[in-house]
Amino acid sequence: MSLPRAIVLLTLTASLIAAAILLWGGSVDRGSGPITTDSPAQDRDTLVERGRYLAVAGNCASCHTAPNGEFMAGGLAFDTPFGVIYSTNITPDGGTGIGSWSDRDFLNSMRHGIRANGDHLYPVFPYTSFTGISNEDIAALYAYLMSIPAVIRDNRDNDIRFPFNMRSLMAFWKVMFFEPGAYEVDTRHSDEWNRGAYLVEALAHCSACHTPRNLLGAEQRHRNMAGGEYSDKVAPGVNRPWSAPNLTASDRGLGSWSQADLTAYLKTARNDFLESFGPMNEVIMHSTRHLSDNDIQAMAVYLKTLPAVEPPLPEEPDSVVLGRGRTIYNLHCGTCHLPTGEGDPEMAPRLNKGSLVVQADNPASMINAILYGPQAPSPALPPRWRKPMEEFQYILDDDEVSAVTTFIRHSWDNRAGPVTAEQVARQRAE
Repeated sequence: MSLPRAIVLLTLTASLIAAAILLWGGSVDRGSGPITTDSPAQDRDTLVERGRYLAVAGNCASCHTAPNGEFMAGGLAFDTPFGVIYSTNITPDGGTGIGSWSDRDFLNSMRHGIRANGDHLYPVFPYTSFTGISNEDIAALYAYLMSIPAVIRDNRDNDIRFPFNMRSLMAFWKVMFFEPGAYEVDTRHSDEWNRGAYLVEALAHCSACHTPRNLLGAEQRHRNMAGGEYSDKVAPGVNRPWSAPNLTASDRGLGSWSQADLTAYLKTARNDFLESFGPMNEVIMHSTRHLSDNDIQAMAVYLKTLPAVEPPLPEEPDSVVLGRGRTIYNLHCGTCHLPTGEGDPEMAPRLNKGSLVVQADNPASMINAILYGPQAPSPALPPRWRKPMEEFQYILDDDEVSAVTTFIRHSWDNRAGPVTAEQVARQRAE
């Protein structure tokens, strides 16, 4: 790049940053003293216990505890289109954690995505959802985090490409894509519905995985909960894309599930359609199964009211591919899943209409299940099937996996469209 062009680029970048800071600068809570609340004073033990429950609802430990790492000490890697970002130490250590933060510093991180030192946080930390958490609940979360054992562990430097490694640019991103503010009760709906909306949209931050994102990593709010993609492990040390299914009332989403189906899945990791596998295991096993029955019910009530966001109409698959896929299915899958796709109650789940994984617009999670076998929840649940599904990554090649996946996604009542060999190759670990 020539010197004049470099100067122009730097000048433009500086101007954008300055404009964003001017627009964003007034958004941070600059008050002094403890966070004010509208609720009666609580003794410390009660506040800490409330915060512990909220931390479980937010599944904080899954992201802030690395494999074989100390609780909440950070270090978990997140693969993003912009590079690798590592979760931070949120224990009360004063040097490497958040022990030197006030509760108002913590409020600003949750509501505005701002560190205690004024740096912008990347939205891998889902403050775009956490902004909706009430002051009272933020105060309780803070009290809980200050009560856990402090761990001295330096935060690992992120590995993000230029210019995305310039945190100051996040001010401009926020102007375009972020609107801070606590959740406001919708008086058109019941208390139960509002509780569910608060949990789903704020604390549990479901949209972080289940909403598609644009090229700059912002959630596409007009397609809220219509299904997203993210990177997570398929084998130890190996990450590949996963697809989060459509949670709206679409026939290819939660439209096929009853409220009872949804509450059973969130509470037990199982229902008549499937058993949890892959990244959803951590959500259920570390978070939702520990929530009260009332909160699980409220989440289901809210989710079942989300208006349908329909995926694009799928292409018709090639008849030759369908025929080949049928042969592979009958050879490897039909014994357990049955020729009808209904699934044998003792052998395997159903694959016909109602399987969100099969019906997803993005087939990544379905391909992962075929290549590597469904990752069972941990801690292990009581056995449901006679034997776990085997992995097919060494049995079927890319063309064969694409053919059988296409057949399943276009058979019985499924209409999810074809899968290519290139899509399968993308998911392979080698």
